[in-house]
Amino acid sequence: MATSQLSDRSLPAHRAVEFGAEAGRLRLGDLPGRDLDPEELRDLVAGVAGDPDTWAHLVGFDDHERVYASLHRDAHVDVWLLCWTPENDTGWHDHDISSGAVAVVAGELTENNLTVGTAAAETRIGAGRAFSFGPEHIHRLNGAAAGSVSVHAYSPPLWRMGQYAVNDAGVLRRVSVSYADELRPID
Repeated sequence: MATSQLSDRSLPAHRAVEFGAEAGRLRLGDLPGRDLDPEELRDLVAGVAGDPDTWAHLVGFDDHERVYASLHRDAHVDVWLLCWTPENDTGWHDHDISSGAVAVVAGELTENNLTVGTAAAETRIGAGRAFSFGPEHIHRLNGAAAGSVSVHAYSPPLWRMGQYAVNDAGVLRRVSVSYADELRPID
């Protein structure tokens, strides 16, 4: 169950669903040849997460560099396997023009969302749950448990992402990075 400091369902991770029922609704071999909306992306990560024969051999863990592998990339969708330890942290980031979805296969992830005037909102997403979001979503992810594994999908495919940090004057800044760069905190 996702938990958070906020009591409403305003954040995408608050709307995380058990993905067992959605596994198989959309698989890599069934892609429609167009960009996918957030709900379709959630169906896709559920389908991929439910087929460990396609990714289990890629699972590995490293405290210093997050282990990740591209599972699929075409003109409309980008799918990744990410492996997490509690030391792995993406830093604050967005996905530029891409919508996305995350399915937690094993362990637990923590998602943080920026808030103004209060501490960041924190939501924990356990194994068997998936959520999706639009391109406006800014968040920070980390492995809340050793041995966490997740499947991520983006549409259109990632090309650029924004990384965020607060400078010495207290001003939030955005740095554009390539999708091929490992996300890590820049603050």
